[in-house]
Amino acid sequence: MTRSSPSSRVFFFDIDNCLYSPDLGITRLTKDLIHAFGRSIGMDPATVVETCNTYLSDYGLTVRGLMEHHGVDPCEFAEKVDGALPLESVIKPDPKLRELLLAVTARRWAFTNAGIDHARRVLRCLAVDDLFEGITYCDYTDPDFPCKPEPRAYERAMREAGVSDPQMCFFVDDSSNNVKAAVQLGWTAVEVSPAKSADLHISTIYNLPAVLPQAFSEP
Repeated sequence: MTRSSPSSRVFFFDIDNCLYSPDLGITRLTKDLIHAFGRSIGMDPATVVETCNTYLSDYGLTVRGLMEHHGVDPCEFAEKVDGALPLESVIKPDPKLRELLLAVTARRWAFTNAGIDHARRVLRCLAVDDLFEGITYCDYTDPDFPCKPEPRAYERAMREAGVSDPQMCFFVDDSSNNVKAAVQLGWTAVEVSPAKSADLHISTIYNLPAVLPQAFSEP
């Protein structure tokens, strides 16, 4: 990871279904692996899907519900779910994304609810891993790790990126809840998703300059 700009502004980028299209099907593959993992630890096959969806809604991440109610080791979960994803055969280098990131005048920082190994794999697959100064991720070795949309996850991201003023923070994420949480903390946030539920919205990451031109010009 290298510093991309001397600007004190920081642009936080979510990774999954944000830097790449959800049409690639990574979410479906991930859910299939999560459900298989749930069955492997003795969850009722008839209700595993519903239970995992409830954990995702209640805890922000399914794995946190599995930790709370089933004593799951999050590192084992990451190995058997994230580590089993065929990312290299699905996600390809994206020159257009690379061009967009290079045009950002703020410092670039990845901010994900995934573990560090998964985050690094995705960025390598997209061939943009060298464009980010750092990554704020879910540290599975910490039993109380924060995740978006918890405020302490954003506070951790700011601390790790070395920025103290929320007004200097830009953010893009595919989750409306994560975007709303960022806005409440004073960040400038954009939702990238097919359906609009935030004030600043784009359907694809490539449209980011149209709604946030201030991040692509010097302050």
